[in-house]
Amino acid sequence: MSDKSYLDWPFFDAPQRALAADLDAWAAANVAHLDHGADVDALCRDLVARLGRGGWLRHCVPAAHGGAAERIDSRSLCIARETLARHEGLADFAFAMQGLGSGAISIAGSEELKRRYLPRVARGEAIAAFALSEPDAGSDVGAMTTSARREGEHYVLDGEKTWISNGGIADFYCVFARTGEAAGSRGISAFVVDADAPGLEVAARIELIAPHPLASLRFSGCRVSAAQRLGESGQGFKVAMQTLDIFRASVAAAALGFARRALDEALSRAKQRKMFGQTLADFQLTQAAIADMATAIDSAALLTYRAAWLRDMQGARTTREAAMAKMVATESAQQVIDRAVQMFGGLGVVRGHPVEKLYREIRALRIYEGATEVQKLIIARETLKAT
Repeated sequence: MSDKSYLDWPFFDAPQRALAADLDAWAAANVAHLDHGADVDALCRDLVARLGRGGWLRHCVPAAHGGAAERIDSRSLCIARETLARHEGLADFAFAMQGLGSGAISIAGSEELKRRYLPRVARGEAIAAFALSEPDAGSDVGAMTTSARREGEHYVLDGEKTWISNGGIADFYCVFARTGEAAGSRGISAFVVDADAPGLEVAARIELIAPHPLASLRFSGCRVSAAQRLGESGQGFKVAMQTLDIFRASVAAAALGFARRALDEALSRAKQRKMFGQTLADFQLTQAAIADMATAIDSAALLTYRAAWLRDMQGARTTREAAMAKMVATESAQQVIDRAVQMFGGLGVVRGHPVEKLYREIRALRIYEGATEVQKLIIARETLKAT
């Protein structure tokens, strides 16, 4: 059983503590023993539906459109992702993408777009996706080449997106494309594009070491009503960054969930494994590893929930704090999980073993929503700006 004492920290109020307890119980009963031999697309669709029926996806949208709180609560997002990740990585993925995939609508969508999409997201009836990255434009959003050309009351989209989570199973995509108001990131706009829009196709599915629905998308003369634009023309980069600022701290929380599960598994192993007339836990080398793991987890948790608290309680811009949390939590979780695998020896690399699954799950978190190296640039830029 994971240490839950962190929930007594002053970052949390009664609603977050109740969410942690209720979701933990639900996840233990509903997602802890998934059949990973099943079709990952079908499994992900099923998880979205289950999360919707359970009411958990309400934390991904504002209350005015079916959500749990007046505005999206960062602490609740983080609690939910940490809890789900500790139980099952794909459940965390399904939850997270409903929020990230629809976040741009919550931030910049017209009332009509919010009414059309957000309640279905909250109920788990529509799967969302966030389409920002391109083959030559990942962290460097200004290098984007997908274009959106205005033709009367429509835009015509042409180009390619890649590394799109939920690609191939999403019901709609929040797509970012160059509309040309200015050079670089200032000439980008955002649109909601339904998956069945003519001119949009899934160009290729992408297989990962930890299976998740992922794809490249191709837009070929894809006509989208101007009413599907999110916010003002040329403001897409701002919308994308605001969306990522909300959800980046939750990536750190997912890493925490993976790390806490790895520590739980390692502690159980260390106490039970007999070696040379004593348990693995009796060795000083093991104790040193456990000390490092526990300290790394608490350090990451403090950074993660500081960022979430600042946004929720002070309405602060948390670009720097979220970047710190994301960097430290994902890098620390990789180290914690690696040590857990080492404690299990040969069992730790047997496919399907809990720590082997965690080893595959954690690696992508150090890359997506801004690789560690990009987080360092963000932290340095924001720190220099503040002096």
